[in-house]
Amino acid sequence: MINIAVDGVSAAISPTLQKDLSLSGAFSLGQPAGASYIISGDGSGGSFHGLVKDRSSGVVLSKSYSGEPRAIAHQFADDVVQTITGHPGIANSTIAFVSTRTGRKEIYTADYDGSNVRQLTHDNGISVAPALSADGRRLAYTGYLSGYADIYLVDLASGRRERIVKFPGTNSGAAFSPDGGRIACTVSKDGNPELYVIGVNGQGAHRLTHTHGVESSPSWSPDGREIVYSSDETGSPRLFRIPSGGGDAQAVNTGFGFCTEPSWSPDGRKVAFTIRQGGFSIGVTDLGSGATRVVSPDGKDAVWGADSRHLIYCNGSSIVLLDSQTGRSIPIVTGLGNVSEPTWSR
Repeated sequence: MINIAVDGVSAAISPTLQKDLSLSGAFSLGQPAGASYIISGDGSGGSFHGLVKDRSSGVVLSKSYSGEPRAIAHQFADDVVQTITGHPGIANSTIAFVSTRTGRKEIYTADYDGSNVRQLTHDNGISVAPALSADGRRLAYTGYLSGYADIYLVDLASGRRERIVKFPGTNSGAAFSPDGGRIACTVSKDGNPELYVIGVNGQGAHRLTHTHGVESSPSWSPDGREIVYSSDETGSPRLFRIPSGGGDAQAVNTGFGFCTEPSWSPDGRKVAFTIRQGGFSIGVTDLGSGATRVVSPDGKDAVWGADSRHLIYCNGSSIVLLDSQTGRSIPIVTGLGNVSEPTWSR
């Protein structure tokens, strides 16, 4: 870990900033005397100037921010992480998930650390399978407002919602492409649940798979060229990858016989997924070496954060933030009934 110190930052920003830097997993917070970097800043009235100096007092980051204190802290924290480690931060991201708090399955959003929980849907029915766009501005989900499973798109700033995938049969499990222009999803209009890629305007549907099994849970590669998904065409569900423009699917050898809900890491190197062996656990397969390790013995529906280091997953009663390198896990959403199907912006 890199030793840093937060010194002279306003009380409105410092607690959130320190929490963000600690949760990044990259830093050890201490006193200025022994720190490799000193983080400071000042401001008032919705403006803030952040400063990071190294041990020789050289300036490595100097940047001004505006907004409310918590948002400023998140933005500054991510800039600190990026500047010092060279990797993206996760503090300024958004999560979404399904909760049964109202007695119905509805979609909720929150900050990455579980703060600022907000109920997004009020469909008073079944709202499931949320998927955030990479920039966190839009959310797609499966809803039953028409009486059938259709995919809806929500603009999170305005609240505007439209039904974008409404073929006869079931339309479910949307996942945004990295550029936000397309979604991959499961469509059964041909009689069998198959994987499709469709424009976010609902146009240009392109079928990818042609099997007798059920394809589900698509997740895009960071370059948008491939999709990893789950299929039971060979028996129990296993993972496959297929070109997003169409082509032959290839099996992903995880070493486990029942694999679902894959999530492709933003660095392109790993796939996290749910393992079922009696209970549920979280596995991560390195696509280069083929090695697989279990990173959590209790959980499912894992999804990567922007840093390709942290995962969020659910264990029934909570959403958990997991550092896949150290194994540190922290419940971030609790007390909302049964929670499931988390998604994370990048």
